[in-house]
Parts: sequence; C-alpha cells; structure tokens
Amino acid sequence: METPKHVKFCTHQKVGILLIFSVGFGFFLQSSSSSSEETRCELSSNSNNSYCGFRKYIMESYFEKYDSLLEPNFQNFIVDELLFNTCKLLPDNLSHLLRVSVPWRHLIGEGSHRHIASTIRFHMQPDSMSQLRAHFCKVIIIERLPTGVFADPFELQHLLKRGVFTDVAVFGDTNLELPSVLSNQSAVEIHMNVAPTSLLGHISELEISADLPLHARYPPLDDSGYSEVEFGEPEIFLRCSMEENGDHESCLLMPANDKTGSRTDNVVWRIPSGIRAHAGIVSAVTFLAASISTLLIVLTSIFYSDSKLCNNLKES
Repeated sequence: METPKHVKFCTHQKVGILLIFSVGFGFFLQSSSSSSEETRCELSSNSNNSYCGFRKYIMESYFEKYDSLLEPNFQNFIVDELLFNTCKLLPDNLSHLLRVSVPWRHLIGEGSHRHIASTIRFHMQPDSMSQLRAHFCKVIIIERLPTGVFADPFELQHLLKRGVFTDVAVFGDTNLELPSVLSNQSAVEIHMNVAPTSLLGHISELEISADLPLHARYPPLDDSGYSEVEFGEPEIFLRCSMEENGDHESCLLMPANDKTGSRTDNVVWRIPSGIRAHAGIVSAVTFLAASISTLLIVLTSIFYSDSKLCNNLKES
C-alpha cells in the first residue's frame, strides 16, 4: 500500500516532467517558427521580393542603423536603403503615374494637448495606373516630431483598437517626462489601408485624412513667454502587394511630391513658457512656500506626538 508521502512525490514528479516537456515543446515551436520565417525570406528573395530585409515599420529599420533623427541620416536612409531596393514590377514612369501633396495641415485645439490634422491627396493618371497591378495597398505616414512635442504611445494604442489606424508606433525618444532641453526627436509611423479600387480605379484624385494627438513638453525659459515648435511635412509612402506573371512582390513606393498642390508654410505651435525675467521671483516664492510647508509639517508632527504622549499618560 502506497503511503501519502510516496503518492505526493509521484504527483510532483509527474508535474515536473510535464513542465519540462511543455518548455521543450515551446522552444521547438519557436525555433521552427523562426526557421520557417527565414525560409520564407529566402524564398521571397529568390522571387525578387526587395522588401524582405525590412521590418514591419520603416522607422524600425531606420533606428537599427541610426541613433537619432538627423536630417542627413534620414535622407540617406531613404535614398540608399529604401529607394535603392526598387521592385522589378514597378513601372519606370512611376513619378508621372502617382504624385502626392498635402494641401491642408493644421493644429486643432488649445493649450498643451493638441492634434495635428493633415489632408493627403494622391494625384493619379487613371488610364496608366493599371500598370501597377497592385492587389492591396497601405499608406504609410511618417511624422518626424520636433523636440518640443511628443506622442503618447498608450493614447495611440487606444486609437488603434478603435480602428482609426491600421498600425501605429512611436520611435526615438519615448520618455514622456523629459523637458524639451533634455529630450530628443521622436517619430510616429502610421499605417492606413487603402482599397485597390480607390487607388487604381478610374479616378484622378484620392484624399485621406490623418489626425495625430500630440502633447507639449516643458519648454525652456524665453523672454517672449512662448516657445515655437515648427512641423515639417510628413513623409508619405505606399506599400503595395503586387503580382505579375506569377511573381509576387511587396513593393514600397514613394510618390513624387506635387509642389503645386502642397501648402508652402510650415505649421508652428506656440507653446507657453516661463519668462526668463521672472525666474528669480518664481524661485524665491517657490523656496519660501516649500520652507513654510516643511515647517508646518514638522510642527504638526511634534504637536501630534506630544498630544498622543499626554493622552497615554492620562490613561495610565
């Protein structure tokens, strides 16, 4: 007859064996998944898939090579990494077939929490767009934010769950607590689906709107009482799934910029800041208020301790 201790030991042994088997099976699935991903990548490279080396997000590939959002680095990345690996299925006269402009771009709201709203307009040649042979396209918008503002990743995730964006992510400096003088630039990459019939149909223009919530960082002191933050135009790409003669490619397109249809002036956000001349007065008042508060806390603690001691002596 088995003792309770022996039964308990056998049960623990079986549970341990089961856990070891589960962990090993999990590692096996992970390794097989990664190997299958590598195999797909190799097959895609054999099929002239020029975008296999890039991540889901363009900016993820960028920050694997660069640490900051300097303008020369970003332009070199676009020319050397993105546009260099062009798809073979793309027509040579793409700049004449597809152009893009940003005719409207405006800040909405007041205070330190505002939205930057943009209207993006694609100009197409309807008779020639059939050359693309795209089955599915996605608009990619990259907003390179200046150091004075940031986008809250948690807020963007709520918009993603509501279906406002297809995908969205923040890259660069994501520390939400840093002031402007200690922060670096960040970038927001937004993905939005576009129906092939809308892009490749018999139309000459297609408009989409993007509304991005932003927050101001604590600005440095300024004599005018305001700190100006300037926004440039966003970078706009198209990622299309294309097929021709049995060849499949995931192509990244950068439409030519239509200067005539874009706004000429940049958007400027005037963020209220402390006035430099008032710094001494504010510091003195803050120090005085903090000292008085500390003194009151100490006196209250002493009075409470004395009153509690007197009550204990009366009771004894």
